[in-house]
Amino acid sequence: KRYFTSGAHLPSNVHWYAPQIPGASEAPIGSGIINVEDVAGLAVGAEVGSDGTAARPLALSLALQGASVIVNPAAYPATLGSDEQQQLLAAATSRRGICAYLHAGAGNGESSSDAAWEGRTFIYQDGSKLAETEPFPSETQIALADIDLTALTNRRRRESGFADARAGQPEKPWEIKIRLGVGAAGAATAFDPWANRTNAETLKDPQAALCPAPARFPFLPSDQEGIDRACRQAFQIQVYGLQKRLQAVGSPKMVLGVSGGLDSTQALLVCTQVAARLGLDKSQILAYTLPGFATSEGTKSHAYKLCESLGIKCEEIDIRPAARQMLADMGHPFAEGAAQYDVTFENVQAGLRTDYLFRIANHRGGLVIGTGDLSEAALGWCTYGVGDHISHYSVNPGIPKTMLQYMIRWVCRQNLFGEACTKVLKDILAQEISPELIPGGGEKLQSTQDTIGPYELHEFFLYHLLLGREPRDIAYLAHQAWADKQKGLWPADLPESDRHQYDLETILRWLREFLRRFFTSQFKRTCVPGGPGITAGFGLSPRSDLRMPSDISGQIWIQQVDELLSTLEDEK
Repeated sequence: KRYFTSGAHLPSNVHWYAPQIPGASEAPIGSGIINVEDVAGLAVGAEVGSDGTAARPLALSLALQGASVIVNPAAYPATLGSDEQQQLLAAATSRRGICAYLHAGAGNGESSSDAAWEGRTFIYQDGSKLAETEPFPSETQIALADIDLTALTNRRRRESGFADARAGQPEKPWEIKIRLGVGAAGAATAFDPWANRTNAETLKDPQAALCPAPARFPFLPSDQEGIDRACRQAFQIQVYGLQKRLQAVGSPKMVLGVSGGLDSTQALLVCTQVAARLGLDKSQILAYTLPGFATSEGTKSHAYKLCESLGIKCEEIDIRPAARQMLADMGHPFAEGAAQYDVTFENVQAGLRTDYLFRIANHRGGLVIGTGDLSEAALGWCTYGVGDHISHYSVNPGIPKTMLQYMIRWVCRQNLFGEACTKVLKDILAQEISPELIPGGGEKLQSTQDTIGPYELHEFFLYHLLLGREPRDIAYLAHQAWADKQKGLWPADLPESDRHQYDLETILRWLREFLRRFFTSQFKRTCVPGGPGITAGFGLSPRSDLRMPSDISGQIWIQQVDELLSTLEDEK
């Protein structure tokens, strides 16, 4: 106020002469929104300096009135902790307003008579930092990042709370429309990643690279501190969810199958922690290994060693006699000695395992604890009505397969259950992901990912599909993230041997398979047991996250991928 007088007293029709604005000769005074007509989704609002710290921040009002980008040219002097406070406010504002927030602080060139100026700039989008510059620069610095307007638009559509708040907002005080000249006259330009760059070589053009690059594992942070925090919180959510369910039904026994694989391992760790929190004896956990025709000695050994390290008794039920009887009763060729390992052969084993667990729960007064994860639910990689599809309560439904690996690594780093358990967990992490249902593989286990594709790609596809993206955009983002393993950030604790890269054709073919499986498997997701969600807005429960009809067709999504594959084939 030492330098400026408020214009709050001025009438709303007051304008100032502004010949420098493209497509306009004058602009209104006050707080309003600049709509950029030729860039789809771009609407800019501004707050200045301490507007951002006000009890009723202007940025949120502008966001609710339609601004997708908020800019703040701030003149904060540098003080202890001021940068952290500004960034916390920017992160919170961009999250609450579902917008991008650009902050440019006063810096080199300002008088330092009574204050210092750090000149830091930063960009946030929807709560996440995209870019920042160093404080106290000696030369001009620029924070540069791509702002995902499509993601912001889709999130605003999905967030009912945002729409409710928006309905109570007054009309915009003013709005100005300008054109930047980046598109055809009278039209808005949406970002098309495939325009003139269909082939893989062109997509490697630095000009086509996104800044920052898309996260390869979008369900997790990439820094070690963030990974540890996310794993700890996810584990706490799992433990609380199961604890609450057990208390609600009188603390019954926990019944689960332990295969020696990732999913059942994590479920057993959750059960162990719940027992400790409730003061229950380990005998309340009923663990069973149920070997079938393809169960390897390695995984069965892991199951026994894991239970032993946790002080839990593990019992064995060989399902092969019952499976042979069932296959013979239905006249399956396997019963006559044929090596016919079809879906029926696999599902008979998966179904019997669950049959035994449910009847044991009846017999011994327990609840069957489900082990199926988010990735399996997305792909329909579970046997309907039995197997990992059904249980009394499930602990992993909100956690992707790769995140389970990170969570088990976190347990190892924390040594939560002792040295013996940590050693077994490391052995489990090192083995192939396998359903172990088809015999005859020799030393190599039946590989899930050889059949359905890499989980790391499918989880990337799932995240962006649930965000509302079209397959064309998903494929482009996947290529940006996975085309070159030497570029971009990797999660801090991912072994070098597990850092992969995929060419464009591989990405498109697995994307097609993902879409086919995702849409045809909705009928399985419409009837699933209860279980805690983990990532807000990215679950598959029909009761809270994904309300989609079972008979939906995914053809219009798959068609986009087919067109890209066809174009790629023509260019060879």
